[in-house]
Amino acid sequence: MGLELVIMGLPQSGKTTVFNALTQATAETGGYSTGDDEPNLATVKVPDERLNILTRMFKPKRTVPAEVQYYDVAGLTKGVSQQGMSGRLLGYLSQAAALVHVIRVFEDDSVAHPEESVDPLRDIDTLRTEMVFSDLGLIERRLPRIKEQINKLRGTERENTEREGEILEQLQETLEAGGMVRDVEISPEDQRLIRGFGFLTEKPMLILLNVDENQLGARTNELLEQAREQYGREGVSIDALAGKIEAEIAQLDSEDAAMFLSDIGIEQVSRERVIRLSYDLLGLMSFFTVGEDECRAWTIKRGTPAVEAAGEIHSDIERGFIRAEIVGYDDLIGSGGWSEARKAGLLRREGKTYVMQDGDVVHFLFNV
Repeated sequence: MGLELVIMGLPQSGKTTVFNALTQATAETGGYSTGDDEPNLATVKVPDERLNILTRMFKPKRTVPAEVQYYDVAGLTKGVSQQGMSGRLLGYLSQAAALVHVIRVFEDDSVAHPEESVDPLRDIDTLRTEMVFSDLGLIERRLPRIKEQINKLRGTERENTEREGEILEQLQETLEAGGMVRDVEISPEDQRLIRGFGFLTEKPMLILLNVDENQLGARTNELLEQAREQYGREGVSIDALAGKIEAEIAQLDSEDAAMFLSDIGIEQVSRERVIRLSYDLLGLMSFFTVGEDECRAWTIKRGTPAVEAAGEIHSDIERGFIRAEIVGYDDLIGSGGWSEARKAGLLRREGKTYVMQDGDVVHFLFNV
């Protein structure tokens, strides 16, 4: 499955600098942009040492890591949702798997804050309010149409439309009370009726505090604690990074970057940490396919059955699924290879309903 993350934030929050830090890109920073501007886009290989070790074991012709796509969209100015958010901007936000909110913490007199002062918790509230108003706008435009249409409909179509209206009214009540769509428990059946709205307050959210290099340490930890206490909940993760210095480090080769990170006390580059946080936030994991031609990592949701995992590789494999031959990653490495794992009785034959586990190394048998 493709993973698309959209980086958003107020103007001058340093979100494009963070985009460069996370993707090793060199997108131009500075200045205000509009919702109709083309976003910056970059694809990042998901770092996974397990895939590197499998590659050394099987020596394939090629290695294919999983990928994450980052979109860096235009800044969201205060009040944009009530003025009418650009359809293009809303489209990018509503299609994202998760939203990455860049919140300015750094101080820089040469970069004016649109609110004329740096206040991270206020800015989190501002973005939260804009998302709430955006979702309310979608609901308020749809409900009158439902009331107009309902008497013209019959059977299942009428039942579904009535139910859609009931769900939207419940969501409207929650949003008007200051809640988020993600706060409402929605059944899978009801979820299908409102999936097309792409509500922003339903999406998993990673809040990144963009700090100065000299703010790392106690000051940042204190702010993280405040933010997590106030905004941390299911579907929300909060972390910090020094965007400017990490964007510079991202342009160095791996050896120089490691030395630089060590000098300033950063244990892991943010692009690796943010991907891991995003996987955890979205409930994602990886399984692997191996062989002489290719070693590859595949991204799936936790709880995915084997037959659906097969479909991530190709729909024909899902359609003609016979069974999956599976060895856990640790068992495979510990035994020394696929045939050795088979001889040691570590290879399992699993059917369609087997729930895939993180790190499973699998060979699917199928017939079409």
